[in-house]
Amino acid sequence: MGKVISVVNQKGGVGKTTTSVNLSAALAYKGKKILLIDLDPQSNATVGVGINRGFLEYNGYDVLIGDAQIKDAIVTTNIKNLDILPSTVDLAGLELSLAGLDEREFQLFNRLTQIRNEYDYVIIDCPPSLGLVTINALCASDSTLIPVQCEFYALDGLTQLLNTIRIVQTRLRPRKRDLKIEGVLLTMLDNRNNFGFEIVNEVKKYFKEKVFNTIIPRNVQLQIAPSHGKSIQQFSPNSRGAMVYRELAAEVEKNEK
Repeated sequence: MGKVISVVNQKGGVGKTTTSVNLSAALAYKGKKILLIDLDPQSNATVGVGINRGFLEYNGYDVLIGDAQIKDAIVTTNIKNLDILPSTVDLAGLELSLAGLDEREFQLFNRLTQIRNEYDYVIIDCPPSLGLVTINALCASDSTLIPVQCEFYALDGLTQLLNTIRIVQTRLRPRKRDLKIEGVLLTMLDNRNNFGFEIVNEVKKYFKEKVFNTIIPRNVQLQIAPSHGKSIQQFSPNSRGAMVYRELAAEVEKNEK
């Protein structure tokens, strides 16, 4: 059964989508079968793997409100071994639509039970909020990966996120499931700025062994690749950005052993 990992932080601009896309691509290039789920109405992950939103018959909104089967909404990307459940602006209304449903927190969990055996990993790109859509992602997940930007206020809001994770863990226990922290990923480190390394030390002090050894630097190629509808592994496979995401993929695989 495929492992489901949600990439979550209610703060925007911390590297959630960059990590979701490029971790998915790095695992796919290692031969793993991957499903990337885009739950952000901005649909940056969808565009970032080269999908044209204008030609989609279904998207994640249709699946979660019950208008489409998940297998019918999943799209094959131009990356071998990588499929995506795409997003469009329709997902902006998902929070309200879910609110009236029975088992509203478990809609994604219920849909994923139909297809997760077909994948080694399911990576969920969450929106920058702790609302019902993110709760759905957490309830569907085996673990969470938390990107933390190496800048001032890096730890701001993480207490609220951890409290939300604890609430979800409580809700999952009657289903004999658990939700673990896969790891905390330090992102956007500027090697020219000593302050970034101070944040690294603070985060490691706070999360201890839960912090990934891999640190994602600020990298021009990582910023440019999405505009070409490509992962960093396609756009610039020899760049520093591509290398660190391959290192992260190796760490995620190692967590399975």
